[in-house]
Amino acid sequence: MPFSLYFSPTPLITAPSPLSKPSFLVPYYHTLHAPKSPLCSSMEHALTHQGKQEAFDLRPEDSQTLPLGLRRDAMPSHVAVIMDGNRRWARLRDLPVRSGYEAGVESLRKIVEICCKWGIKVLSVFAFSSDNWFRPKVEVEFLMSLFERGMQEDTGIFFRENIRISVIGDLTKLPKALQELMVNLEEATKNNTLFQLIVAVSYSGHYDVVQACQRLALKAKCGLIEPSDINVSLMEQELETNCTEFPHPDLLIRTSGEFRISNFMLWQLAYTELYFAQSLWPDFGEAEFLKALLAFQQRQRRYGV
Repeated sequence: MPFSLYFSPTPLITAPSPLSKPSFLVPYYHTLHAPKSPLCSSMEHALTHQGKQEAFDLRPEDSQTLPLGLRRDAMPSHVAVIMDGNRRWARLRDLPVRSGYEAGVESLRKIVEICCKWGIKVLSVFAFSSDNWFRPKVEVEFLMSLFERGMQEDTGIFFRENIRISVIGDLTKLPKALQELMVNLEEATKNNTLFQLIVAVSYSGHYDVVQACQRLALKAKCGLIEPSDINVSLMEQELETNCTEFPHPDLLIRTSGEFRISNFMLWQLAYTELYFAQSLWPDFGEAEFLKALLAFQQRQRRYGV
């Protein structure tokens, strides 16, 4: 389910050339990832000269009043969400599928705002899986256009409100213009520190582990490491979640009543607490999110001990 926060449009700014990569990665880099390009120098200028946009009330978290029963000291640092049920939501209302995705946009907007207010540091959302490429062409094309429109619209609010955006997945399969937009958004917000939204696009847990293994194998082949050096720490440095200070979700939420993780962050979810909500994603709001967080805070995390 792609995201958009529906703010005033930000001008489309494209990048002229790919970011450089370490020389030992160049031979196989383009088979694993989309090309990375530097942020155009005009992006900040464009952002600071836009019209007034709606903004979240992102006061320091100590001044935010939490709902009754929710403890700030037990808040998860990283929440991951499988946003399931958009199509079912639309069909139950005799609406086109695209209406379900558009309704899901509003749910994501609310959850991002709540995370910022309640002190959650990272939210990862499973926006488009590797398997979703097998959906009808017209649906995939709509989702790609929704991604593009959303990123053009939302860059300003993320930039001004100190929200960092990271995109993970095999971006080489995305339209070139969308790849560039994603890179620009990541570059524009990479130093923002209040909150991080990680968007998984063309992503699967299998893909993530395989590409990490390929990188380690190439480093070993080039003599940069010994095979015996490979351990959990080195592996995690090559996973796509190396973009965040909190790579392991504390809590995974899946909506729509399904009880599976669907190839999402297979490595990273090793010790994650799981919560399955009956609500379809477009109906998932503050009340449902609060229930999930309260359930999380009542659990004792043992990490196998």
